[in-house]
Amino acid sequence: MSFASLPWTPYYQQEGSTDANDASSRMAQYALAGTILFTAVVYTWESYLDARQHAAYKINQFPSLLETTVSKIDNKEKKLLPQMKEKFSKAQLYGRDKMQLGRIASLYDVSESIAFLLLGFLPYMWDRAAAIGNQYLGYTAEDEIKITLIFLGLVTLIGTVTKLPFELYSTFQVERKHGFNKQTLSLFFTDQIKSLVLTALIGGPFVALLLTIIQKGGEYFYLYVWAFVCVFSLFMMTIVPVVIMPLFNKYEPLPDGDLKDQIYALAKRLNYPLTKLFVMDGSKRSSHSNAFMFGFGNNKRIVLFDTLLTQVEQDEILAILGHELGHWKLGHTVSNLVITQLYVGAAFFVFSQTYGNTELYQAFGFHGKVPTIIALLLFFQTLWAPVDKVLSFLLTLFSRHNEFGADKFGADLGMASQLQTGLIKIHLENLGAMTPDPWYSTYHYSHPPLVERLSALTNLGKKSS
Repeated sequence: MSFASLPWTPYYQQEGSTDANDASSRMAQYALAGTILFTAVVYTWESYLDARQHAAYKINQFPSLLETTVSKIDNKEKKLLPQMKEKFSKAQLYGRDKMQLGRIASLYDVSESIAFLLLGFLPYMWDRAAAIGNQYLGYTAEDEIKITLIFLGLVTLIGTVTKLPFELYSTFQVERKHGFNKQTLSLFFTDQIKSLVLTALIGGPFVALLLTIIQKGGEYFYLYVWAFVCVFSLFMMTIVPVVIMPLFNKYEPLPDGDLKDQIYALAKRLNYPLTKLFVMDGSKRSSHSNAFMFGFGNNKRIVLFDTLLTQVEQDEILAILGHELGHWKLGHTVSNLVITQLYVGAAFFVFSQTYGNTELYQAFGFHGKVPTIIALLLFFQTLWAPVDKVLSFLLTLFSRHNEFGADKFGADLGMASQLQTGLIKIHLENLGAMTPDPWYSTYHYSHPPLVERLSALTNLGKKSS
């Protein structure tokens, strides 16, 4: 059987869709087949990388390069190398358990994606949304945006349900098995409900405005969309830490003391306009640790996980914050924002050039005037998907470059050794990978592997001495 004779048409199609056997729809045939092929190729490649990393997690011998690197940093008081060797087998097991679940979830995801394409999930769900809107709310085909919200609601609920078993197993089996999970089932489902409500309250108006701009923006609608998305991004960056995140965690001022004084002194030294310093109850859900910054202009804030305060020493917290402040001082935050907006602008410009291609939408079971949201979804799933993969990889490399830059900034502050020991302790507490496969880490890691960061900091110390 030849490639062209395969049934590259969805099982469910809207009435009036072009017969896939007609010569006029040959492009549509290959659009669907090409999407499935690309999905399968990406899955195969990423599965190969997963297999490499899974094999690395089976290594029983402590990595010699990591041992040599840490031995140059360690001392009799900290005893970090013995701790790493003691936790090595635990970290390897944790990595294998996460990887095994991830591989199963990836297999399900790709199977679901291909099945939905072949079955005609999108046209079916759109027709059901239109039927529900017509039967219960009196919507007609003219009420496209209102039907879109019903459609997205149905798709979101289905996605939430299908992902739920994997999230439950990850949280209450894998994370609990390795001593990280602190959530109760009640808190887990409360978070799920809050997330769905916030998605409806914020995502609904956003989608409605986005589609209105596309439909009424004329030939250059992509410029208006670009401006709208940029403003919305800045709006979300403002309200998420202040309004949304407190719905999930408690934020309390860092108690007065030496640590607070030194953090403010560090911020003043770097001209960082720090106005508030919080401790977040991360231990409410997990024993993993972190720290982050947010805010605009002269209203900057720093948040420390309560778990971080118990896992590392005070001078190491300062070194970690020195690294984070390095991202700000070196312009990484601004550059990431600019790159993101350029990406959005490029994506919507290309979308504007394909928006009227009816054959592309016929390939996936649609007929006649295609709803704008469907055009968007299919564009990002088909034509833009290869571009997105390439750009995502390049952004990963850029992120790793920035991490080395922020580490160097911390070292220039005279905090290299404290940053090294702090990174090691966090890695230990989080059972981070000690045997990262080079291919896997290059493709997936937004931060360089621990041994690379430690080695770079050691070399920086040699150059400065």
